Amino acid sequence: MSTEKPNLINVRGGRVHNLKNIDVDIPLNAFTAIAGLSGSGKSSLAMGILYAEGSRRYLDALSTYTRRRISQVGRADVTAVHHIPAAIALRQRPNVPNVRSTVGTMSESLNVLRLMFSRLASHRCPNGHQLPPSIKIAQAAAVTGEHMGEITCPICHVTFRPPSAEDFAFNSAGACPTCGGTGLLRQLVPERLIPDPTKTIDEGAVASWRLPGRNFMPDVARAIGVRTDVPYEQLTKKEQRIVLHGTKKGYPVDLPSANGRVFHMDNALYENAYNAVEDTAAKATNERTLARLDRFYQMTVCPSCHGSRFNPKLFTSLINGKNIAQISALTLGQLDQWNAELADTYPLEMRDLVRNLSRELQGSLQPLLNLGLDYLTLDRAGNTLSTGELQRLQLGRTLRSETNGVLYVLDEPSVGLHPANVDGLVGIIQKLIALGNTVVVVDHDTNLLTAADYMVEMGPGAGQDGGTVINHGPLSLVEKSPTSHIAPFMTGAAPVIVRQQVDPDKMYTHGTIHLAINDYNNLHGVTVDLPRRRLIGISGFSGAGKTSLILDSLIPALKANSRHLPLPEQVSDITAKGIRRVVSVNSVPVGKNARSTVATYSGIFDYIRQLFASTPAAKEKGWNAGHFSYNTEGGVCPNCGGTGTISLDIQYLPDMVETCPVCHGQRYNPETLAVQWHGMSIADVLALSVRDALPIFQDAPAIDSILRHLADMGLGYLVLGESTPEISGGEAQRLKLVTEMGRNQKSSLFVFDEPSVGLHPEDVRTLLKVLESLRKQGATIIYIEHDLDMLANADYLVDLGPRGGDAGGRIVASGTPTDVAHTPASITGRYLAKHLHLTSAQSGDEYSH
Repeated sequence: MSTEKPNLINVRGGRVHNLKNIDVDIPLNAFTAIAGLSGSGKSSLAMGILYAEGSRRYLDALSTYTRRRISQVGRADVTAVHHIPAAIALRQRPNVPNVRSTVGTMSESLNVLRLMFSRLASHRCPNGHQLPPSIKIAQAAAVTGEHMGEITCPICHVTFRPPSAEDFAFNSAGACPTCGGTGLLRQLVPERLIPDPTKTIDEGAVASWRLPGRNFMPDVARAIGVRTDVPYEQLTKKEQRIVLHGTKKGYPVDLPSANGRVFHMDNALYENAYNAVEDTAAKATNERTLARLDRFYQMTVCPSCHGSRFNPKLFTSLINGKNIAQISALTLGQLDQWNAELADTYPLEMRDLVRNLSRELQGSLQPLLNLGLDYLTLDRAGNTLSTGELQRLQLGRTLRSETNGVLYVLDEPSVGLHPANVDGLVGIIQKLIALGNTVVVVDHDTNLLTAADYMVEMGPGAGQDGGTVINHGPLSLVEKSPTSHIAPFMTGAAPVIVRQQVDPDKMYTHGTIHLAINDYNNLHGVTVDLPRRRLIGISGFSGAGKTSLILDSLIPALKANSRHLPLPEQVSDITAKGIRRVVSVNSVPVGKNARSTVATYSGIFDYIRQLFASTPAAKEKGWNAGHFSYNTEGGVCPNCGGTGTISLDIQYLPDMVETCPVCHGQRYNPETLAVQWHGMSIADVLALSVRDALPIFQDAPAIDSILRHLADMGLGYLVLGESTPEISGGEAQRLKLVTEMGRNQKSSLFVFDEPSVGLHPEDVRTLLKVLESLRKQGATIIYIEHDLDMLANADYLVDLGPRGGDAGGRIVASGTPTDVAHTPASITGRYLAKHLHLTSAQSGDEYSH
């Protein structure tokens, strides 16, 4: 028997998703990159086999009792995997945190800070005496029993219990009583109840009286004595007060009906403008109604805790004159500096305790600082973070443990990262390997890929055309391979510019979108003028202000403008002549469950069902198009209900999802499958790829048009019956655009949030063709991006920065990509200059350094 230590993970017979029985070896204690086109099988290998098997085998070592309480990954469809370590995964799309999550809670740094405040703070006694920190107070916090945490004030001798670590938690005992620990209050806005005061009440001045069941409120108001035929702004203060705050009670009123008759009510209940919204919300049972009511509300900062989430009573506990809310508001960089100097400010007998707690806090902060998150604050709401920031927080938590002998599987860790941050990510990966770990990364960023020791390239195509290993070995070997799709992009052989960019002198030929912001997050007095009917890139570090500028300000301002509603508070001016429609496209998966497929989402399936309903066999049975839906009763398989799969609960083992044994995954009952159109059952049609379906439906114009748009977007490999929640982010974005293709878009603005997510450089070129097609139809296109190919191919760029947080929020460069590359102050410009192969003389003096 050999005692030689294994140096490879051996995967044999991998068949997950589209993998075609692949064999591949992954070096242990090395950095392996997995590359390939979108849908080629990269994640199937990395997440579906390596992570699934690594985590499952680790969990198999735990007790049955423990495993029942852990969400487990099922056994991968693979013949064998040898020498695989326990695995940790960093997923491409972290879950969006809930309203109670902050950077502090997600990084667990706040847990340490709460402990520091309970042990090290200067606390105030009930009579107002501030007690200096001492070992005695720290010891009292650790006492158990009846007198747990009690201390005595040396001045007035009152015994009291200062806040414990648990008392400083805003998600439990330490929550602000006004906002419940969220830091925000949802309040009705008077300006939204009366959006246009120049209108009369009869003309609909009171927007909330247009809600269902409130259309007779103007008649009641008239009966009370309010003039309803006079512009609202000309009503007396008393009349306006009745409209907004009148008492809810019954009044006798005559209501004219549609046929001209008068209907008398003795006790018509009056609901003022506020009551109409509040009462509707209280009785609402569906999401659509609640969404309609959102337009009347605005989230405002809690006046009691000023957004900090903490109970204001806690603000009397101080460390060096600062309360926990003030410390939580420091950036992580400032907090690290404050923490480093803390021990020297305490008496000698306390310094060991302070250093011990400071070390713990520093341990939670350091990975985040290494990942370039120094601009975030502990009190930053988790749901305001970008995907890239969420990923780095997730990675930072993982890195704290400094384990060895672990397999780290990172799925697109470069998402949301500025090119400068990718350098930091490479450093972290190298540190993990130096600790004795194995790192496997699925990514498309060439700067990250070129740092790998070893590469596995999947392909040659996507979907059914992928699933095989086309290249593997040391990086230098793959770069020389003639069959490699990624090599030309790593070596710089592939052309960067792939579309005809506009002449700079004609940039504003079709008009301007003008936006002015006063104060919002880190944007202060920012003005931007964007050219219409162009491709516009928005670049900059995470936290530089890209989301604040476009998603939080421009989009809401344009929508408010088109509806004649008040502009967002931070927007002082918006001019966008000719823009009447805003389409926001993100990479969130399309469809909610497995019943949403490419066919249903794209709209093809409606037409296909009509074709089957028109067959003689269907007409004979009296079946309409609804019978051929797998989402309604009628034609579906009675065993699986039309899903094609069944889920088996097997106690402490992970749930198993099996192909339905009755319909064999075809979703329908035998009678329905017997109906054929052109020799195919409806299940046969759903099993077709877009590419294979094109010649079959060429005589059905509605279907043919959608199929051609899908193929033009590079989605010809998708299967019509494929579940949409399982497709990649890049595929989801393009699928959302299908209905937009071929339409006149002259009044449309499309906004994309990182459209290159999950896209191979070749797929980025396909995406650029799609965007160019929309632009030629008259659309204006804005995309927030870090991908240098996307930025280089824009007509116009706006670069925010120079870095993130307080060091960002300014427009450091704008103009053509070459203009930005020439701007010394732009960090993005330096990377863009290198990407465009500009010489140091062309790209500005600073870049040459």
